[in-house]
Amino acid sequence: MTSVGRDLPDTLWALVEHGAATWPGAPMLRSRQGDGATFAEYQDRAERMAAGLAAHGVEAGDVVSWILPTWVDTVVMASALARLGAVQNPIIAIYRDREVGFCCRQAGSTLLITPGEFGGYDFAAMGERVAADIDGLDHLVVAPGQFPDGDPATLDAPVHPGPTDVRWLTYTSGTTADPKGARHTDQTVGAVPVALAARLDVRAGDRYSLTFPFPHIGGIALLYMAFQTGCTHLMDETVDPVETVHFLSEHDCTHAGTGTPFYLMYLAAQAALPEGQRLFPSLKVCPGGGAPIPPAIHHRLVSELGGVGVASGWGLTETPVLTNGDIRDPDEKLATTEGRAMPGVDLIAVAEDGTVCARGVEGELRAKGPQVMLGYVDAALDADAFDADGYYRTGDLGIIDEEGYVVITGRLKDVIIRNGENISAKEVEDLLFAHEGVADVAVVGLPDERTGERVCAVVVAADAAAELTVGGLGASLRDAGLRTQALPERVEVVDALPRNPAGKVLKRELQERFG
Repeated sequence: MTSVGRDLPDTLWALVEHGAATWPGAPMLRSRQGDGATFAEYQDRAERMAAGLAAHGVEAGDVVSWILPTWVDTVVMASALARLGAVQNPIIAIYRDREVGFCCRQAGSTLLITPGEFGGYDFAAMGERVAADIDGLDHLVVAPGQFPDGDPATLDAPVHPGPTDVRWLTYTSGTTADPKGARHTDQTVGAVPVALAARLDVRAGDRYSLTFPFPHIGGIALLYMAFQTGCTHLMDETVDPVETVHFLSEHDCTHAGTGTPFYLMYLAAQAALPEGQRLFPSLKVCPGGGAPIPPAIHHRLVSELGGVGVASGWGLTETPVLTNGDIRDPDEKLATTEGRAMPGVDLIAVAEDGTVCARGVEGELRAKGPQVMLGYVDAALDADAFDADGYYRTGDLGIIDEEGYVVITGRLKDVIIRNGENISAKEVEDLLFAHEGVADVAVVGLPDERTGERVCAVVVAADAAAELTVGGLGASLRDAGLRTQALPERVEVVDALPRNPAGKVLKRELQERFG
């Protein structure tokens, strides 16, 4: 096998073995719900679960879709499936029937694993509906402590995939109504965390917060990071503004991420402490990602929480963590940029005419690098995704300054990012157009201090008597199967939408008017 940095293995299962051999008794996972595992215990649990999954019929090459909370057992399962050589399709928990069914059908999944009822939603019932609609798809319902289990002695030798063997199908909502599936390998995912750890000074024994949905590619990458560095991940299945922060504080979190909503919770908790008491006494940095962080938040974290503040990163599901701040960067760069390109990343800004922009000039950011996906599950999307020189078109506008620091200035793609989740404006628009009271509609993202962006539907009424409200339209969208995360939080009724001569809605005008 080849290696990723410091002669580390580059496949997930080999990394599991490396972690268990290097830090056998050290804590790897700790959950607020009480579960946890050392590195050696993790390997043992993963092998037992692999044997149970094999008995359930999972074989090398099978595609297994799973939509699960951030449980320790979920993290164990990811390595158990890797032990068997399965292809994994982790699905974020905000997806519902329509999106989950699309992912399973396009990926060619043979097994869908869900919880029962979680967070007030019946995932088991959804899984049954999805499985009933797709030939050859089995459905398995699990709960903490109730995952498949078996005798590791029954297992075949571990599968160690090569650099072109797809092992991850990670879906993201893009500019089209259907999710887009990125084809990743162990190597494209594993290239990110080891480099990120160097930027964020993650070492053995550090405590890194993993309190966001694990099925994100960012969560998967943090699994690799544990084995590459020996750090401990502090986990929580649901985020509570009091209990989650208390848990992280109790374990003296050193890397407290991962976005504005979390930082505001930390600042509130710090303010409630007696003078001189620190929420995170050993805090090094607040890792950031998903959406740009307001500079004012960074400065508050430095002055009130300690550490170096936010070290932001930028990337996509297709190309995770293309840039990231370094804890050794100047304070102003940490506050106002997304850091510099990661090792091995060739990043350029391209003007509308296709020429490469000079430093300091805004253009579409395009990238090559070891973390870039092999392509989409739907190969027909690849032609538009990559340019003639093989650079991935991120669709994000940005500036690369003279020192290589990146500032994201906007997006070419019509995507709204709320709490780090991509929401397709077209998806919401398509469903709203089906509403009998809507004659025309444009969905835009408006700045939101807490979530990054909020979804705003700007509608033209088909009838003056139509009741176009957040509640009314939201109910219609829910009935159509739209996930809660994508529902509009604001509705504005206008006489007409602004359009250019070609008929395209001028969304920037709407954002300026209502933002």
